[in-house]
Amino acid sequence: MGIFNFFKSQFIEVIEWTDQNSNTMVYRFPVQNNEIKMGASLIVRESQVAVFVNEGEIADVFTPGHHVLYTQNMPILTKLKSWKTGFNSPFKAEVYFVNTKQFINQKWGTSNPIMMRDADFGMIRLRGYGIYSYKVSDAAVFLRELFGTNSSYDTSSIENHLKKMILSGLTDLFAESQIPALDLAMYYDELSLQGREKMKERFAEFGFDITSLYIENLSLPKEVEEAMDKRTTMGVLGNMNTYTQYQAAEAIRDAARNEGGGMAATGAGIGAGAAIGNAMAGAFSANQQQTAPSAEPAKIVCPHCQAQIRATAKFCPECGNSVQKKKVPCVNCQAEINEGSKFCGECGAKQITEKKCTGCGAVNGPTAKFCGDCGEGLDG
Repeated sequence: MGIFNFFKSQFIEVIEWTDQNSNTMVYRFPVQNNEIKMGASLIVRESQVAVFVNEGEIADVFTPGHHVLYTQNMPILTKLKSWKTGFNSPFKAEVYFVNTKQFINQKWGTSNPIMMRDADFGMIRLRGYGIYSYKVSDAAVFLRELFGTNSSYDTSSIENHLKKMILSGLTDLFAESQIPALDLAMYYDELSLQGREKMKERFAEFGFDITSLYIENLSLPKEVEEAMDKRTTMGVLGNMNTYTQYQAAEAIRDAARNEGGGMAATGAGIGAGAAIGNAMAGAFSANQQQTAPSAEPAKIVCPHCQAQIRATAKFCPECGNSVQKKKVPCVNCQAEINEGSKFCGECGAKQITEKKCTGCGAVNGPTAKFCGDCGEGLDG
């Protein structure tokens, strides 16, 4: 009976893996020197793939479900072992369970700053960090390229390499985008999507699919951030002269509240008051100089040489011509009006600029009584 139980224990009848560690990527089923019984049950749970390996060569891959092992559903292994039809004896093979779920919240970050050229600040050093997620999309490629013959494999085994891949791609992406440092926060989502697309091909080389990538923060060196804060403060303060006056007034108020006694305190107060008074005087005078409008005389354009001259001048100092408008008589009341006026300011009559001969069609002056070409009389 003991010998029977011994032989029975040599044959594996159920093959399955219950994942106890969420970061485990591959688990090798402990076959050791045992043999798998033909007709054994293979249980592959959701987010798992079972891979049979024969003498280091990947054979059949089983997706989630309950599988009964026969030669019919192991075509590659049957071919590799040259089994004949109806083979029913136990066999040896390595079984690997590959975890195909998403490995989320994987972190990336810059160990060294990224050198970039910026239009506002020149050369800057950029730091950043974020998270990404990935999963095994091709179990055969993953086992062939990374796993080897280990008994198990988890995310920490590949973490550093994937992080360096992401940083390399993002460094190139940031430099190509040419987005100003002040505007980077506006493009976190766009840069994250572009970074994921850029990483897909690199991850696929290891049988992975990068399912998400997020940029949580991009930061500049402390010196640059302080300069940005100062620039922001200047923009908030607005008019610096007004701010100086406010600061001087605050200083006078604080000095007036100083209750320290003694001649030394009095002298210090007088000295501080004089200094503050000078500062206020300078601030007020500077503000007045800045805000006082310049009283420049009005100017007009000379109609002859287009020079800028005073509006009260009667003759142009450049060309000497009169800049006063020529006076002509009104066609109706003979009052003097400016040449080119359309109506008379005295009688309101419309000013006729030309007379057209009804006989020959010639154009005559506004005061002509007879046509200069044919002599025909012109109507008023």
